[in-house]
Amino acid sequence: MDVLNNTDLTHSDSERMENGPLKTYNNLLAEFKKQQMGYAAIAIIGQSCLGSVAVMLLLMHGRPKVVEMFVVFLITIFCMAFNASILAQLKSKIAFNLLILSVVFSFSVIVAYLI
Repeated sequence: MDVLNNTDLTHSDSERMENGPLKTYNNLLAEFKKQQMGYAAIAIIGQSCLGSVAVMLLLMHGRPKVVEMFVVFLITIFCMAFNASILAQLKSKIAFNLLILSVVFSFSVIVAYLI
């Protein structure tokens, strides 16, 4: 019967991070870089529609307040920042990070107003 070596069961922190969200992020970024023009066109449509839904939900809740209008402003800024990064042909990583920021913010607003 073989005895397991304790070093085989442990991982360093960097290896754990590389197997988790960071690895997924790096894989998605590499794919985005390979086909940036195609993914950019799809992403512009998708994140703009998602931002529009978030703004619609905000404005459907009655008379807009200052806080709600500020959130509308932020959604618009994040969506337009990604769109501008594509038009200005910024580095892939910057555009990808702006896409993630825009989608996460719009999605969180949608979830907050549906609950």
